[in-house]
Amino acid sequence: MRIGGFQRASLVEYPGKVSAVVFTIGCNLRCPFCYVPWLVIPNGMDGVKEIREDDVLAYIKRNAGLIDAVVVTGGEPTLQDDLPDFFRKVKQAGLLTGIETNGSNFLMLEKLIREKLVDHVAMDVKTALEYKKYKNVTGGALTMELFENVRKSLSMIMGSKISYEFRTTLVKEYHTKEDIIEICKSIVGAKAYYLQNLQPTKRFLGGERFTPFSEKEIGEILSEGKKYVNIVYRKGYA
Repeated sequence: MRIGGFQRASLVEYPGKVSAVVFTIGCNLRCPFCYVPWLVIPNGMDGVKEIREDDVLAYIKRNAGLIDAVVVTGGEPTLQDDLPDFFRKVKQAGLLTGIETNGSNFLMLEKLIREKLVDHVAMDVKTALEYKKYKNVTGGALTMELFENVRKSLSMIMGSKISYEFRTTLVKEYHTKEDIIEICKSIVGAKAYYLQNLQPTKRFLGGERFTPFSEKEIGEILSEGKKYVNIVYRKGYA
């Protein structure tokens, strides 16, 4: 895999577990408020030094007694053709596996779940499931095929027995209260839906300044959204 970052220990990426986090290079979307632009378009950024997969696996195996899981994020990790092999090696070390994905590569995600290579899926739901809105939020990179993959991934995840969560990063320039409520209505019965407010100090892909929601606005969304789904505000996380 093409790896652009490695975090040796995290308490937030895998629910209730200590995890190592692998950041893959490359993404098929261009969300302007993405805060890891050097992973999305590495050829256009300075300072991206690739990390050898063998070095990451060696660390994981040496420290298998200190961590519970390995989470692969990005970029978009499902674009890595050898992701299934990487997860097999992690499982051979006796660890849980997790993935953070935009859901656009349905076939890869389906393979991982079907072959029981992934134990937890965290999927970003960018906005209300309307093609024009989704394309706008993803920087114009979305095609109808990718959008349909997103919808299929949502349905598949909810219909599976796997541990999962959905989440949305709130950005005033791209979301309204109504957008988030529409997401809630689209995932009725989901195990967990997390709202994450924009962290404005981040370096964004679009090179612009963006605005987080107020605590009052988030409270209003939570109050209405809980009618449809188990919605939680994950403060200080993005």
